[in-house]
Amino acid sequence: MNAYDKGSDARHGPAGRGVPDPRPAPPGPLPPARPPAPGTPPSGSACPADGPPGPHTPGTGPETDTGPEPDAGPEPDTGPEAHPGTGTGSGTGPSAGPPTGVAALSTRYRIGAAVALAVVAVGVCAHLGLTFLHVAPLNTVSKQHRETIESWIYPEFEQNWKLFAPNPLQQNIAVQVRAEIRTADGSSRTTGWYDLSAQDGRAIDGNPAPSHTQQNELRRAWDFFVSTHDDDGRPVGLRGALSEAYLRRITVMRLDRADAAGPDGVVARVQVRSRTTNVPPPDWSGEKISTAPAYRVLPWWSVPEDENRGGIG
Repeated sequence: MNAYDKGSDARHGPAGRGVPDPRPAPPGPLPPARPPAPGTPPSGSACPADGPPGPHTPGTGPETDTGPEPDAGPEPDTGPEAHPGTGTGSGTGPSAGPPTGVAALSTRYRIGAAVALAVVAVGVCAHLGLTFLHVAPLNTVSKQHRETIESWIYPEFEQNWKLFAPNPLQQNIAVQVRAEIRTADGSSRTTGWYDLSAQDGRAIDGNPAPSHTQQNELRRAWDFFVSTHDDDGRPVGLRGALSEAYLRRITVMRLDRADAAGPDGVVARVQVRSRTTNVPPPDWSGEKISTAPAYRVLPWWSVPEDENRGGIG
């Protein structure tokens, strides 16, 4: 124990803390000197040594004992600046970590990423703008750019209100097709009717995630054709020929999947028809409608040579 410890009687005597001891210090042999600890100042320096105190002189009053120097404790950690190179800040000093994300790319790749993002943003804005002009009431802008708007919207992005008021769809429409097959020996034969809508229905039934093609391709193609042709099948407007070619390609492609031509034949012509039946009214309704199917048969379409194998050249 250090002789200068505040709890030692050798410092304060039996009279109590803070009262000098009137008894002279007993003589005795000095303890052997200890070798200095590593890192301690040499003897004769201003720092107090750990050796025994000198004899206490009575009557000189108590010394002011400040006690051993308190331990300052570990150096406080002031954040990332206290440990250069280990911080996670986003600055550019020594505490910043390695760059991540786009910042980690070289200048050439960052320019490429910025250009790609700009192209995507422009495309999205253009699509939203054209769709808005399509569904908005007729105005000066939509009149002036009508051809541009329609060429972008039809047929994939067409918007309509057939699902909602004032008169939702109350009919089931099935698209069917048959083909005239030309064989290798020059003869021809006609297939039966393929119900393409029924094929899509079977693919969708029980499928939790049916494809967009199975749900909408054939249905939208038929709607596109009907809206651009009159009741006699004559095209109305500039998009009539486009809708006819679009529907013909789809039917030929479906026939090729079903192997309708066989190994030695090709599809020379196709004929499309629709089968429309009214949805029966609910039991509580007094409405009476016919549920007998109605057919609309289109004329035969010749298939170009570059389309008779799968509908595409």
